[in-house]
Amino acid sequence: MQWSDEGIILATRRHGESSLILELMTRGHGRHLGLVRGGRSRRQQPTLQAGNTVSVTWRARLDEHLGNYAAEPVAERASALMARATGIYGMQMLGTLLRLLPERDPHPALYDALGAILDALDSPVEAGELLVRYELAVLNELGFGLDLAACAATGTNDDLAYVSPRTGRAVSRSAGEPYAARLLSLPAFLTRRALTPNANDLRDAFALTGYFFDRHVHEPRGIEPSPARERLLAIIGASG
Repeated sequence: MQWSDEGIILATRRHGESSLILELMTRGHGRHLGLVRGGRSRRQQPTLQAGNTVSVTWRARLDEHLGNYAAEPVAERASALMARATGIYGMQMLGTLLRLLPERDPHPALYDALGAILDALDSPVEAGELLVRYELAVLNELGFGLDLAACAATGTNDDLAYVSPRTGRAVSRSAGEPYAARLLSLPAFLTRRALTPNANDLRDAFALTGYFFDRHVHEPRGIEPSPARERLLAIIGASG
């Protein structure tokens, strides 16, 4: 078995004295692990860092085997990510999100967005907006996408202000006001891309996505949300 693809390194772990197990998000083969023999060598270490994009060839005798990677650098952004807290926690958070997906299941749209986000984790607010939109995309890929296009009660797309915690559908301000205490807040920037969120908007947006991750993913699987997510939220709150 053999294939070649491009992938972004999510994480590495040591294997034996000199090798690494590489966890990649690839465009055509999804989240995929493989062994890099000699991956801890001085020559390969700078390339094999989380956040970098590499060109890989994977080989194995059988498809279900771990297999071996041969990797070459394409884009080295790990040092820039490690230079700022939003880069460190953003990378960790993205890796945790992608591990919710089945291994080796292709998600090309998530792969394409991943590289763009990693290149733009400069400020807390900018990072927060990109990451919460990525959470919405992952929910959609998992089959739990939110319907924020129009009001569930009236069918209009004007002044959408709430989301039903039961259905995940948007609700307009006028239709939702009598039930506001039972609804989730919908920040306007999630439905109107021209708007720039502030720290409070991002807090509400992460509360929205967090609710549906807890309901549909974390609680059923018995797992905890990413600690990096909470640290990033604290940075965003401090920036506001």
